[in-house]
Amino acid sequence: MANYLYDGVFGTFANDPRIFLRTPSAQISYAEFTALTNRLANCLTGAGVRPGDRVAVQAEKSVTQLALYAATVKAGGVYLPLNTGYTAPELDYFLSDAKPALIVVGATTQDSIATSVANLNALLMTLNKDETGSLTELAANASDQFEAIPRNSEDLAAILYTSGTTGRSKGAKICHRNLLSNAVVLQETWQFTADDTLLHMLPIYHTHGLFVACNLLAMVGGSMIFLPKFSVDVALEWMSKATSMMGVPTFYTRLLEAEGFTRQATQHMRLFISGSAPLLAETHKRFEDRTGQLILERYGMTETNMSTSNPYQGARMAGTVGLPLAGVDIRIADAATGRPVDCGQIGIIELKGDNVFLGYWEMSDKTTESFRDDGYFITGDMAQQDENGYITIVGRDKDLIISGGLNIYPKEVEGLIDELDGVLESAVIGVPHKDFGEAVVAIVVRSETALDSRDIIDFLKDKLAKFKQPKAVIFMTALPRNTMGKVQKADLRKTHDTLFQSGGAC
Repeated sequence: MANYLYDGVFGTFANDPRIFLRTPSAQISYAEFTALTNRLANCLTGAGVRPGDRVAVQAEKSVTQLALYAATVKAGGVYLPLNTGYTAPELDYFLSDAKPALIVVGATTQDSIATSVANLNALLMTLNKDETGSLTELAANASDQFEAIPRNSEDLAAILYTSGTTGRSKGAKICHRNLLSNAVVLQETWQFTADDTLLHMLPIYHTHGLFVACNLLAMVGGSMIFLPKFSVDVALEWMSKATSMMGVPTFYTRLLEAEGFTRQATQHMRLFISGSAPLLAETHKRFEDRTGQLILERYGMTETNMSTSNPYQGARMAGTVGLPLAGVDIRIADAATGRPVDCGQIGIIELKGDNVFLGYWEMSDKTTESFRDDGYFITGDMAQQDENGYITIVGRDKDLIISGGLNIYPKEVEGLIDELDGVLESAVIGVPHKDFGEAVVAIVVRSETALDSRDIIDFLKDKLAKFKQPKAVIFMTALPRNTMGKVQKADLRKTHDTLFQSGGAC
């Protein structure tokens, strides 16, 4: 029996001399990457990691860390990447919940989690940003030959923890089938080949940077310009050597602020992909005006990998996340009943397909709550679908505002506010109100300081029903975001939840 994911993603070009990764200091061929993967796999099995064991990793992005992912899969383990921003108390929760056999962290972190490691009786190794550490030292003397441990399509390949904006973070169980099937579909949808070089500036502790980007390029035999993080200057320096780029909206808005980001600078690029957070229609338009190209926006989540995409060939509709991917069944349903809503009506996205995760780690009740009886996964994302099948996300169900018993979808209000000259972006939230239950509050980032709250209220007065109009407008210099660019509305609600207790208003 083969190793389903490793053979499907990394196996075809395992011994190929062509370049897989380009970094600012090195070029690594597929054959060299495989040798490193094998050395690390021997380290894992030598340390006692057995099929099904979790390998938890909180380390800065590096070639060795990517190879550690491949090695964990090849050795039959379950890869558990952890955000580098997590604190010691947060790590304690993830580690105690997942109970990994091996934990890999930067050297500066090991002391702060020593108690957690001891309680788990786990092995601790270090891996630093410069690729030094006890793991690297051990791998240097390991054999570069390793026969993949057999794993089938339903075996676990990874656990990714959700952001946990409400309640405890949940560990999404991702199997070999989930990851390989999604890579195959994305290759066909986005037409990636061995001739592609991807500009990779995303973190690799997340679905987007690790599975969508790395699995896809490895599977087709392409190359990645593998950079530690995004910066405009570095992106422009390397872009001439790339054919494609994946990013979050922040990447594109910052590039558009740079004089050097021109049609000439992008003329050799065949594809720009955006995801992980909504991209404003205005950004789409500015990007097309500047480069002559259309950004391709798609939709996915931790539990499902990618589920929809605007087409590679065909209309890319700004403001939408496109059409369901091949093999993904999607319905826009009434949240209470699961029955499909009419075309154009707002409902919750429910879907099923080979991309959908197995359930939540050690949380059978949450898993049951998250699936309908007919197998559809309830995503929690509210959306509407037009007559051509294009899907537009309008927000999370937990972001829904109920004011005076009436439902308000923040995206509708945000879309109008963002049209106003002088507004850079906005976030609409609901905060407690003694009369209405919740009141609509608009948080606005402005480019023109002369713009005030009355301007925004007046602009919306004839465009929205009164119950949807903000009862307060708050100006900020920037919206709080996580590392993937998603606005943290839970943080905004927490900050402003007493606004109307003191009589606050616009």
